Amino acid sequence: MTEAFVQQLGHDPVGVWAAPGRVNLIGEHTDYNDGFVMPFALAEQVVVAAAPREDGRWGVRSLNRRQTVTFGPQDLVPGRVEGWAAYVAGVVWALAEAGHTVQGADLVLTSDVPVGAGLSSSAALECAVLTALVDLSGLEVAPLDRARIARRCENAYVGAPTGLLDQAASTLCEADNALFLDCRSADHRQVPLDLSSVGLELLVLDTKTPHSHVTSEYGDRRRTCDEAAKILGVAALRDVSLDDLDDALSRLPDDVMRRRVRHVVTEDARVLEAVEVADDGRLADLAPLLDASHTSMRDDFEITVPTVDLAVETARAAGAHGARMTGGGFGGCIIALVPVGSADEVGRAVAAAFDEAGYGAPAWFLGVPSAGARRLV
Repeated sequence: MTEAFVQQLGHDPVGVWAAPGRVNLIGEHTDYNDGFVMPFALAEQVVVAAAPREDGRWGVRSLNRRQTVTFGPQDLVPGRVEGWAAYVAGVVWALAEAGHTVQGADLVLTSDVPVGAGLSSSAALECAVLTALVDLSGLEVAPLDRARIARRCENAYVGAPTGLLDQAASTLCEADNALFLDCRSADHRQVPLDLSSVGLELLVLDTKTPHSHVTSEYGDRRRTCDEAAKILGVAALRDVSLDDLDDALSRLPDDVMRRRVRHVVTEDARVLEAVEVADDGRLADLAPLLDASHTSMRDDFEITVPTVDLAVETARAAGAHGARMTGGGFGGCIIALVPVGSADEVGRAVAAAFDEAGYGAPAWFLGVPSAGARRLV
């Protein structure tokens, strides 16, 4: 990245920063309902080389897209900068909205986080850029506040109604751990996730069915949850317990809303159980929780698609102990808990099933719990 920066701009960068994509181990669509999530950071990441510039403007070059976008203070208005560069301009805007003075800068970036796969490539971009700009500008911003600022970028500048999960994972995760996050209080802690110690590994398989939080039905699900919470007289669906679920469902006006609420309440319970399982070192017992989560997303929240369902079913038939869709839904990735050394075998089985069904070829890799946003050089 240092060499790429020199090639693009003719001088050395001040430093190189990175922020990872993430896999959500369990806890889907619970974050914006003030609930619980359990993601971990991937080894795949966005890397940014950067240096200050003196004209008060920002220039960003994407090596992946071979595009350069430059913007100034007058462009720090939601909707003014579009496409992938909106995530960069949005970070500058969100930092300024939080009261920070941001140094103009040149940034050169690259990414190996799959785009549109539900692995938070956008949050990785936001958090890598934010980490670089905070350092370049000499700002003091606590890690959790960095996640909140990056989320503000995505919500208010880009226009995706996501919760805090993605940015928190990209910022706060530590290697060899998952992150347990209470999305209401923002309390969080590391949860040990040494799968190899119990003879397991996590397959991440991209179905190559792209999705978008901005244009998909993600927003519709969120609105339904908000409406249900109002009807039930609670601040958020997190406040509905398993013990109270049947009574709560009886008070809702239609079956669609009842199923949406049932998913959120039971998914929160599955996250809490997953934390207990991991704390106890019983990582094989994550498998039935993954299976139950997928069933709930498929039948109650209705956010899976045929490619995703086929991938999950095939992975289980090929030897996975448990599998589920991960991410916001309507495409993207699945994860599968498999015996050590069998990930490729399971991936090939899914590829064969896709070929037989007339779908395009999937891609897969091992999900390795990795470190969050940081300075590399």
